[in-house]
Amino acid sequence: MAYGAVERPVGAAEEIGTLPPRGEEVLTPEALTLLAELHRKFDAQRRELLDLRLERQARFDMGERPDFLDETAAIRAGDWKVGPIPSDLIDRRVEITGPVDRKMIINALNSGARVFMADFEDATSPTWENLIEGQVNLKDRWTGRLDFTDPSSGKHYALSESPAVLLVRPRGWHLPEAHVHVDGQEVSGSLFDFAVYFANNAKAALAQGSGPYFYLPKMESHLEARLWNEVFLHAQHALGLPAGTVKATVLIETLPAAFEMDEILYELKDHITGLNCGRWDYIFSYIKRLGRRTEYLTPDRSVMTMSDAFLHAYSLQLIRTCHRRGAFAMGGMAAQIPVKGDRSANETAFARVRADKEREASDGHDGTWVAHPDMVGLAMEVFDHLMPGPNQLKRLREDVSISRDDMLKVHGGPRTERGLRENIRVGVQYIEAWLRGRGAVPLYNLMEDAATAEISRAQVWQWIRLRAAMDDGRTVTRGLFEQVMADEMSQLKRTLGPEIYDHGRFPEAIKLFVDMSLAEDFEEFLTLPAYRMLEN
Repeated sequence: MAYGAVERPVGAAEEIGTLPPRGEEVLTPEALTLLAELHRKFDAQRRELLDLRLERQARFDMGERPDFLDETAAIRAGDWKVGPIPSDLIDRRVEITGPVDRKMIINALNSGARVFMADFEDATSPTWENLIEGQVNLKDRWTGRLDFTDPSSGKHYALSESPAVLLVRPRGWHLPEAHVHVDGQEVSGSLFDFAVYFANNAKAALAQGSGPYFYLPKMESHLEARLWNEVFLHAQHALGLPAGTVKATVLIETLPAAFEMDEILYELKDHITGLNCGRWDYIFSYIKRLGRRTEYLTPDRSVMTMSDAFLHAYSLQLIRTCHRRGAFAMGGMAAQIPVKGDRSANETAFARVRADKEREASDGHDGTWVAHPDMVGLAMEVFDHLMPGPNQLKRLREDVSISRDDMLKVHGGPRTERGLRENIRVGVQYIEAWLRGRGAVPLYNLMEDAATAEISRAQVWQWIRLRAAMDDGRTVTRGLFEQVMADEMSQLKRTLGPEIYDHGRFPEAIKLFVDMSLAEDFEEFLTLPAYRMLEN
């Protein structure tokens, strides 16, 4: 592969694909050297931890249930706290998330939210162009060069005087970065995203009164948190920064991790500020880890809300655990977006967001997530009213007592043809957009990301495998799925029009969704095979 204009130090990361514009500004010798060091020191451990996930899954399939760990009981019983929290992260009542394209970054930073999470993970399709552009945009934020003129409208966008605090979410441990090799191996997407951002921006962020702040996704154990802690220690030393400079928030969005929240906080205690309820991926993880067993057969996605069953239990457990340790307990995403041209539907969407945020603030969360700038004001109003202080760390929720059974309790509710159709329709459309390079996709008045497609295909897979009964008396079978799939795609083609449909990547998206829904073995992440299709 061409190496572009990047100067490569001896021993640095190598074999980079043709660089997008300004790529040499972020793939600096310092960034490539740090990435190579991290790969050589930690990648074997990363791969071992991914293997441990599969070993644990095999035990779940044999009947073992997730539970709190006996071997770490002393950590859960101990009296310890996380390290100091930077002043600009003390009040995080509303956070907005989104992909790393330039216009969206500016709008999110200017949205009025206290925090913006720039997302290299579920909201970004990891094309080489998207990743490099995102790193350039974030570097421009710290060097005062972040502005944008829309070529179609001529409108100019620039950073306000009081932008949101910036946190960055790298990709999960499971994802590779095919465009960069060290010693002939693809590097980890996690380490790539982290190393490039950290090497380019850590000192600049500190100089401007902030710091290198991160959101960490999709971990499944405290051992994976320990690995991140070791990465932080190495990177800080490499740049001459004190231990504890990096601050991270961990998304609890997998079922196994929910039983190790104390342990995750402990492993990262000098570098962590809190945990977050990553609700959509959590539903996906619940199905993935327990979905082969009939007692965990899930109902329609629409009835699995945060106010009931395993979702509410883990939310309360997260609040109690975090506040006991002096860490923030962040609420989950409101995926609703404004509904243009339909006042009634728009009012319904806003009412759902309000009710969700009122539940979070009342339960004791220290802040929440929204996906659209127009939802910031509503969420802020709720938390301003119910959380007058900067956070709720003093609400220890010692009244909360959550058992393993509470954490595993499945939601009640029907399985319907409508739910099956929604899974197919939304899942295929999201995958098709992802293959075209779009990671945050507005569909049916919700801002969807990769977790949407994961829930959709996981639930279809579970319903077919367990021959789930629907509310109309029919059984979900392969034949019914194929029939509904054909009908939905026919309707979608009529709705979009052949010009749009035929020039998209629908055949590939349909095949991937069908293959994964009908597979005998459950694929850990659909983004793994999909990633290999991005460049085709």
